[in-house]
Amino acid sequence: MAQVKSKSVFDTLSAINVYDYIEKRGGLSYVSWANAWKLLKTHFPDASRTIYEHAHTGMNYFTDGNTAYVKVGVKVGEDEIVDMLPVMDFRNKSITVDKVTSMDVNKAIQRSTVKCIAMHGLGIDVYTGEDIPEPAPEPVELETLTAKHKSYKGVEGWLVSQRHEDFDDLIQKVSTRFNIATATEKKLKAVYDEANEEKHV
Repeated sequence: MAQVKSKSVFDTLSAINVYDYIEKRGGLSYVSWANAWKLLKTHFPDASRTIYEHAHTGMNYFTDGNTAYVKVGVKVGEDEIVDMLPVMDFRNKSITVDKVTSMDVNKAIQRSTVKCIAMHGLGIDVYTGEDIPEPAPEPVELETLTAKHKSYKGVEGWLVSQRHEDFDDLIQKVSTRFNIATATEKKLKAVYDEANEEKHV
């Protein structure tokens, strides 16, 4: 009997549609750390995070003498993914180490956490730039335009006011709001033609 292969962590997490959790700021799309962590723990309750500290200073960030960066690891099962991320400002530019605050470091840690989770599969499309699959739009049922419809006179008046344009183009615009029966279209065409005849008298 063939053994059924269980889905990997990446296959499980990358299959989750994070569309409803996407937020935008500064022209960038992202999933908040709280939502990313919630979704991860929902599917893998034993997942854990490590915030690495400098061996000599005990600080939760590192520096090259000019800028700063954080180091975060997220472990799912036996697989830990470690990410190193610069401490950045709201423009996503590195902050010089003499200007770094504890809040800047905290934000970088949460960003790095989300990035680690993404490398495990959750919301990876956000980082690859691929389109997030959007839910299919609900079909809209259009009303049928007849001579007795409450909007009919308004459509007639609009056609007359736009009689300098091609009739087919005008009807195409009307059809985005109404279903137009053949008899109704003929009636509107007659009104349109009459208006154009009067224009040339």
